[in-house]
Amino acid sequence: MKSLLHVCRHSFVLFAALAGHAAPIDRHALVTRHDVMLSNFDAANPLSVGNGEFCFTVDATGLQTFPEAFEKTTPLGTLSDWGWHTIPNTNGWDIDHFQFKEYSDLNGRKVPYADVPHNQQTPEIKWLRANPHRLHLGQIGFVLKHADGSLARTNDLTDIEQKLDLWNGEIVSHFKFDGEPVEVETVCDARLDEIAVHVKSPLVKIGRLAIQIHFPYGTGEVKTADWDKPDAHETIFSQPDAYKFMADFQRKLDGDSYSVGVECSRDAAITNIVKHYFQIVPDKKSNGLDFVCSFSPRFDKELSDFALVKANTQKHWNRFWQIGGAIDLSGSKDSRWFELERRIVLSQYLTAIQNAGNNPPQETGLTYNSWEGKFHLEMHWWHEAHFALWNRLPLLEKSLGYYQKILPRAEATAKKQGYAGARWPKMTSPSGAESPSPVGPFLVWQEPHPIFYAELCWREHRDQATLEKYRDIVFQTADFMASYATWDTNTSRYVLGPTLQCAQEIFPKDKTFNPTFELTYFRWALEIAQQWRERLKLPREKKWGDVLQKLAKPSVVEGKYAFAESTPDCYTNPKWNADHPAVVGALSFVPGPQIDSSTMRHTLDWIWQNWNWPDTWGWDYPMLALTAARLGEPERAIDALLLDTPKNHYGLNGHVYQRPGLTIYLPANGGLLYAVALMAAGWDGAPKKNAPGFPDNGQWTVRWENLRVAP
Repeated sequence: MKSLLHVCRHSFVLFAALAGHAAPIDRHALVTRHDVMLSNFDAANPLSVGNGEFCFTVDATGLQTFPEAFEKTTPLGTLSDWGWHTIPNTNGWDIDHFQFKEYSDLNGRKVPYADVPHNQQTPEIKWLRANPHRLHLGQIGFVLKHADGSLARTNDLTDIEQKLDLWNGEIVSHFKFDGEPVEVETVCDARLDEIAVHVKSPLVKIGRLAIQIHFPYGTGEVKTADWDKPDAHETIFSQPDAYKFMADFQRKLDGDSYSVGVECSRDAAITNIVKHYFQIVPDKKSNGLDFVCSFSPRFDKELSDFALVKANTQKHWNRFWQIGGAIDLSGSKDSRWFELERRIVLSQYLTAIQNAGNNPPQETGLTYNSWEGKFHLEMHWWHEAHFALWNRLPLLEKSLGYYQKILPRAEATAKKQGYAGARWPKMTSPSGAESPSPVGPFLVWQEPHPIFYAELCWREHRDQATLEKYRDIVFQTADFMASYATWDTNTSRYVLGPTLQCAQEIFPKDKTFNPTFELTYFRWALEIAQQWRERLKLPREKKWGDVLQKLAKPSVVEGKYAFAESTPDCYTNPKWNADHPAVVGALSFVPGPQIDSSTMRHTLDWIWQNWNWPDTWGWDYPMLALTAARLGEPERAIDALLLDTPKNHYGLNGHVYQRPGLTIYLPANGGLLYAVALMAAGWDGAPKKNAPGFPDNGQWTVRWENLRVAP
């Protein structure tokens, strides 16, 4: 209640005054009208259950029966936040002994970077980038046999009806095989990394349905599983003497290990067929089967049964939808309301099951590997910042401990390069080690992120404990940013770069300086860090203040903000009108200190008319919407969120396709949620009306609950 009074009092009071005595949103109706319904075998829209730290992705059977059909679309994975694998490092490679390349800063000082010139891929570089990688913990599917004993194929399934029941967090699958019905319920426990499955079918009694469990070797490849190295890993299968329906699988892959426990109906048996491959065979006296499969770094608990897991799952998801934020657009006249609301609801589900672990998530979450399974810290904001605005801050805070864990390594990176504080990596893993790259080590727009996260936590809690918890992260981040800014004696100001890779990654890192977005984000974050010192009764930091006072202003070209000061031809040379239109990011989730609204409006106008949209990415559209909303252009904000471009299409399952190998892209879902929350609940200094970021043209009726005001 304290956070509500301190952070959002004016928002909720204003909304109540505007909405009068409007009835609460019917949360159940809001959510269930967007349940996912599939009526055919759709390799482009697999469904998942998960709990934020563990995720299980299935085909039309409710299990992973036909994984080969998804290898070129969205591979069916069983991934966890803790499940990582490292291929043996016989050469002793590590990033600390990598051959760093030196680049000169503005004043000629040599700064070492883990560069990969010309993107060369030596064995060392390949190993460092690919290890560790997320591990497919085990494939679980049906064994469906025709009367002649041959195995089913995808086109043998008929009468498919599959539903993702969002309100209860359950996948319900119906299909027929050889004319016989099969009913499947699939759930994932809300707290434990385990799935529970209920199967009912006449095929059980005639011995033509069983369950298969298959364990792969690890790989950084997209499919996340290597089935061609059975001798490179070990599966130790054991059962209690008197219980054939229970089993424990101890998995060993090189230096990594984990445990899988299985418990099924007492009328079933678990048998080892071949190496790493097992089957659960139901007794023919029954027409059904229940089983629970649990994954953990170690086996130290008893398994639940299906009924208990289902009950826990329903309780969790009912509460998730009831106490989190909500936006109801059903009263709108604009025909696009349903599609926007669908994206909002499905994005809440997807980010909750894929992105809420103790580590920052990878772009493909817990479904399959992207970029060798590593996560990208500049994307962490787009994945999870929205949780704070949707009354789900704990889901963000779970991953913030990661920065405290890797702080010593980040400090070492800064020291190695001659900077103060902590320099956060870009493409990394639980260890915090940087991956060598021609791009990643040179990025800096992830550096202010931890200050943003800490500020979101402060706005919610407003207590001394929060200040103490994140003070080291805030101060060390600010120390790096202030020391990274270089004093230019020729112009008597602090500048960013060169060497620098800006968010619009097409610019040459050795020549780029003063990108508008990075300049503005650094300025905002340094001022927030100063406010943290004041909240802690400390004097403002002199160095930070000096940089704030003398940091270069964004460059303006013909009434528009330059993408970077080093690219004065950015509006005349078409080759620069691609990749992220990051210049508008200076007034997006970043509140835009010292940004002139008229100049940014001209910038947005030009980008809207001239950008190479097929070359953008899924989070660019929420970024544009945030800019439009803050500029008082709500119609354009809606248009940006629903822009008909190749990388802004949301599938039936809510995922956003980007390109082959990147068929889902969760930064788009998280960015959408942050944008619509800001558009509905407002931001600091927003117009004092309901939903200031939505059009006030009589076409949109926006009802919202439990959202927080954005910075």
